[in-house]
Amino acid sequence: MLRGTGTVLNMAAILVGSGLGVALGSRLPERTRVTVTDALGLVTLVIGGLNLGALADEDFRRAVGASGTVLIVLGALLLGGITGSLLSLEARLERTGGWLQRRLTRSEAGPARARFVEGYVSASLVFVIGPLAVLGALSDGLGRGIEQLALKSTLDGFASLAFAASLGWGVAAAALSVGVVQGLLTLLGALLGGLLPASTVAAITATGGVLLLGVGLRLLAVKAVAVGDLLPALIVAPALTALVDVLR
Repeated sequence: MLRGTGTVLNMAAILVGSGLGVALGSRLPERTRVTVTDALGLVTLVIGGLNLGALADEDFRRAVGASGTVLIVLGALLLGGITGSLLSLEARLERTGGWLQRRLTRSEAGPARARFVEGYVSASLVFVIGPLAVLGALSDGLGRGIEQLALKSTLDGFASLAFAASLGWGVAAAALSVGVVQGLLTLLGALLGGLLPASTVAAITATGGVLLLGVGLRLLAVKAVAVGDLLPALIVAPALTALVDVLR
């Protein structure tokens, strides 16, 4: 099977799910759409919490010490947050959403534009953060099959249906983010020639869990956490893990 097939399948699932969600959402009252968004926020918090279980991963603890796992994630979030805020990643994501909204829809600036951008940003963050996105794309690049991305495609398809029912066509645009991020990871996998160390995977998973908690808070309208600015933490976490492992 051609490398990259898993990401193409993932993008197709998001587009199909979004189309069904928009068709369904237009028939639902506002209160129902808000309830759906709240449900997605709660589920996102649960997934983020489950990912935090990687803090207790034996390989991760062996690499950085029993108490070092939390410090690695904290350090990654601080350094990643500083980097992301200086690069204005959150603002760039929102501008990208606005640009796509102008190109793909006829709506002018206002509530429709804000809804499109929120759908794009929230869905992009949910779909590209997590172990399945990273490991699945890497495995695809290594030629080891698309089973993980096939599972992710199924999950994202249903999630995009629920997202789009509440947030509209912006969710479909998130397929572009998935294509770019997972495409690059697939290419990285093809170049690596081997899977990342288990400790590195655990660091990415735990850090991603914290970011997903931030996405959940956004969806629940508790706090508009600038998760986009924190994205570099996903790169800083494995780098810090490797550095501490060498120094120890």
